[in-house]
Amino acid sequence: MNSFTAQQICDVLEGALIGSTTQKITGIEEIRKASKTDLTFIGNKKYAKFWADSKASIAIISENIELAPGDNRCLIKVKNADLAMANMLEAFLPPTPVFDTDIHPTAVIHETASIGKGVQIGAHCYIGKNVKLGDGVVLYHNVSVFDDTIIGPQTVAWSGTVIRERSQIGAQCIFHNNVSIGADGFGYRPADDGRGLVKIPHIGNVIIGNGVEIGANSCVDRAKFNSTIIGDGCKIDNLVQIAHNCILGRCCIMAGHSGLAGSVTLGDGVIIGGSASIKDHTTIESGATVGAGSGVMNNVAAGKTVLGYPATDSREMLKQWVALRKLAKQ
Repeated sequence: MNSFTAQQICDVLEGALIGSTTQKITGIEEIRKASKTDLTFIGNKKYAKFWADSKASIAIISENIELAPGDNRCLIKVKNADLAMANMLEAFLPPTPVFDTDIHPTAVIHETASIGKGVQIGAHCYIGKNVKLGDGVVLYHNVSVFDDTIIGPQTVAWSGTVIRERSQIGAQCIFHNNVSIGADGFGYRPADDGRGLVKIPHIGNVIIGNGVEIGANSCVDRAKFNSTIIGDGCKIDNLVQIAHNCILGRCCIMAGHSGLAGSVTLGDGVIIGGSASIKDHTTIESGATVGAGSGVMNNVAAGKTVLGYPATDSREMLKQWVALRKLAKQ
C-alpha cells in the first residue's frame, strides 16, 4: 500500500503547504466520506463548508479558496484542484491484471501477422491475416483483431473489444470492454419494388489517431467509402455511437449516450454532452459545446455553446425556459 506525507504530496503537486499534520495518507476519498488516512480535495467554493466536519487530514484546494487547516491538518493550495487530484490518483493507481505469459496458448494468431516487441495477448484472442501489432500492445482476453488492421505501440484493448478489418489505430490508445471498431455503417434504401430494404455496402475503414480513449460498449462504424476518422487525443465515453464517415478533430470529448449520425464533422476541442444527438452531415466547428440532451439540427459555429431540442444558442434557450416557467405560473 502506498503512503505519503503531506510534504511529499506537496512536492509532487508543487503546491503551497498550509498547516501541518503527522498523519500519513494511504488513500483518496470524497470530502464527506474521508477518514483521517485519506486525502481529499476542494475544487469549488461550495464544498469548502464541508471541511470543518470532514475527518480528512489533508485537502488539496484551489488557490482561490480561503480556509483554515485546523489542528493536525493541512491544506495544499494549487492552481487547479481537479488536475492536482488527477496527478495524485496516478500515485495510488492499483496494478493492472498480470499476464502469466505474454502470449496465451489459446490465442489464435495468423501466420502472416506481425507482432512487435513486448506485445501481450490474452486467452482466446483472435489476430487475423496481415495484422500488425506495434511494440507494447496489450490485448486482454477475448479481443478480436481482423485482417489488415494496424495497431500502434502501447495501445491497450480490454476484453470483448472487436476491431474489424482494415482499421488503422494509433499509439497509446485505450479501448475499454466491448468496444466495436469498424462495423458496417447503418445504411439502407427502400427496394425499387417497394418490398423491403436494400443494404448499402460500406467498403471504407476507420482511422483512429494517437492517445484516443474509447469507453465500454461504444461503437465507431466504418465509412461507406474513404474513412471514419477519430483525431488525436479524443476521449469517448461509454455507450457512444459514432456513425459512418464521421470526422472528429483533435481532443474532442463525447459524453455517455451521445451519438453522431453519418458524415458529421467535429472540429478540434468540441465537447458533446451526455445523450446529445447530432444530425447527419452537420458540422460543429472547433471549440463549440453541445449541452446534454440536446438535438443538433444545424451547423454550430466555432466557440459557440448550444442547448435544447432543437439546439440553439444556450443563452437564448435559457431565456425561453425562463419565459415558459413564468407563463406556466400565470
